[in-house]
Amino acid sequence: MMTEIGEHEQVRREKLEKLRALGVEPYGVKHASTHQAAQVIENFAALEGQTVALTGRLMTIRAHGKASFAHLQDESGQIQIYVRLNDVGEKAYEVFSLLDIGDIVGVTGEVFRTRRGEETIAVKELRLLAKTLRPMPEKWHGLTNVDLRYRQRYLDLIVNPEVKRTFILRSKIVQEIRNYLNDRGFLEVETPVMHTIAGGATAKPFITYHNALDMNLYLRIATELHLKRLIIGGMDKVYELGRIFRNEGISTKHNPEFTTVEIYQAQADYEDMMRLMEDLVSTVAMKILGTHIVTFAGHELDLTPPWPRLTMIDAIKKYANLDFNAIKTTAEAQAAVRQKGLTVKANATRGEIINECFEEFVEKHLIQPIFIKDYPIEVSPLAKRRADDASLTYRFEAFMAGSEIGNAFTELNDPLDQRRRFEEQMAKRAAGDEEAHMLDEDFLQALEYGMPPTGGLGIGIDRLVMMLTDSPSIRDVILFPTMRPRD
Repeated sequence: MMTEIGEHEQVRREKLEKLRALGVEPYGVKHASTHQAAQVIENFAALEGQTVALTGRLMTIRAHGKASFAHLQDESGQIQIYVRLNDVGEKAYEVFSLLDIGDIVGVTGEVFRTRRGEETIAVKELRLLAKTLRPMPEKWHGLTNVDLRYRQRYLDLIVNPEVKRTFILRSKIVQEIRNYLNDRGFLEVETPVMHTIAGGATAKPFITYHNALDMNLYLRIATELHLKRLIIGGMDKVYELGRIFRNEGISTKHNPEFTTVEIYQAQADYEDMMRLMEDLVSTVAMKILGTHIVTFAGHELDLTPPWPRLTMIDAIKKYANLDFNAIKTTAEAQAAVRQKGLTVKANATRGEIINECFEEFVEKHLIQPIFIKDYPIEVSPLAKRRADDASLTYRFEAFMAGSEIGNAFTELNDPLDQRRRFEEQMAKRAAGDEEAHMLDEDFLQALEYGMPPTGGLGIGIDRLVMMLTDSPSIRDVILFPTMRPRD
């Protein structure tokens, strides 16, 4: 259904018809470029007086009778163009007079500098490549309607150079992560996006239906269990970088569709994963930004390894003055947190209470990069138990600026213990916990063939990009974030 055409759109459609009456196709064929705008400006001394060809979008137009100036924007930036009747001819100048801001053109001309010192292209040939039917937004930088920016990302990219820079950096960050892992002998693999069992994380899945198989399938909430199958199969160093889907709320830190890299290495443990993560993040920052010091949300973060290590229990003692080394029973834990004003479920175990205390009282204080380790077993069903304390696991999470950006285990490779953990999770599901793990019988069978001691690590790509680009919301680093449809 076509929406009502506004006054500005009608004027542009009339210009389109005038162009066609002149024999000009408003949606032309490709125009071969020799340079981009930034290249001409950066290499002006060598290119002055030379003929170049560029394509781009008109971002300003200043008409002055028989000569006009405009700014042409391509992927690299903007450059001024000078269009004169005597240089391009009457028909081409009439075509130029029918152009609007936003139109895409190809120009060929000579590089020169104006009397005001601006690098400019004196156009000799102009070709219309695409006529815009809607006006470009005005004063975009002052726009407070961020919802519109996310919905119309294409406009956001056109008029806001910083947005484009963020996504260029994101692409480079992802590439450097791949380079880092590939250079260290890790093999990139692909595993299914649709699962028969939603496993590998504590999350509510999206459910779809396969007609031919007559069965429900789940969009993956993690890549973990398939990657561990590959470790069992003898692929000792693997990783997957891809999309994850979780049917959860939307916030500045959460989008239902997001990107992770999960990394698994045989004959490794969570200490190895700590070293790998701090080295990977600091290396990528140095490669992309040229520094280990980054600014995020007003905080100056130092990514230089080694990052501090702190147990979850010690972190709670430090920031909440609760000592769970002394609080041994669930009843004692319930009483202690009530005194702190924290309400937890009546059936919450000591380990679950420890985790809730950490999330409530500690996370917000973790500004500089840090590893919080040794999580309770109740919230770590895929991690190996600590040998010296069976209530805790060899698990860590990495934090920066109050946000978790990585999660890792010394992986549980005891199939009987893993089965018991899954059964406990299934009991939680039966009691109404939709995010509890499902029991994956095929994965348990695979474990029974023997998985070597293994370290596993997952890093949230979107949150890492937020930190490295000083972006306040996850929507600022996802090109097309999930949005509610307009009414």
